[in-house]
Amino acid sequence: MKIAVIGAAGKAGTHILREALMRNYDVTAIVKNKATLQDNKNSIIESDLFNLTKEQIEPFDILINAFAPLPGEEHLHVTAGEYLISLLEGTSKKLFVVGSSGCLYVNREKTVRLMDLEDYPEDLVDMARAQLQNLQDLESSSIQWTFAIPSAMFDSDGPRTGHYIKGAEKILVNSQFNSYISYADFAVALLDEIEKNEYPNTTFTVASENVTAAS
Repeated sequence: MKIAVIGAAGKAGTHILREALMRNYDVTAIVKNKATLQDNKNSIIESDLFNLTKEQIEPFDILINAFAPLPGEEHLHVTAGEYLISLLEGTSKKLFVVGSSGCLYVNREKTVRLMDLEDYPEDLVDMARAQLQNLQDLESSSIQWTFAIPSAMFDSDGPRTGHYIKGAEKILVNSQFNSYISYADFAVALLDEIEKNEYPNTTFTVASENVTAAS
């Protein structure tokens, strides 16, 4: 299985790339500037996402979209999603997307999303809305996809424990009643999903114990 990680130099992308390498996958980093990679020993495609061609992605079975636009450019989640869908249409390749916690439902009836709550961070609303549009575009597409949603607390410094709980569209909490996942454990869950394919053409979310807080 050949995997490409788009946005491999970002927070999520770095951990996903590292996890894939740890599992000895044939993995390629797709980055706009290879100098931004923490470890550039693996295969690299240096390209802007919007300049990728069908020929460049042809070798890969799995594409992981960990693209993270700059603040003020959240709308690029939508256009990036549309572009990747157009590249994958008519192929057997599968797209995994790193989504936004704001897309998660918070009630049993699935009528209220996390981004709808008054205390949801205002600076994250635009990203959540763009990611929701990205999800809706995937739902109406003909490609193979899975939308992976982290918990509300997405911790870049948390450890890799390898333990997590998993669900579909509704927010999950740990034993401390926190919606928490480390980037490292999110990467574990994403690679596990690639291997198990338990949530094809739908969303899944994960949460884990906040080991740092517990200690």
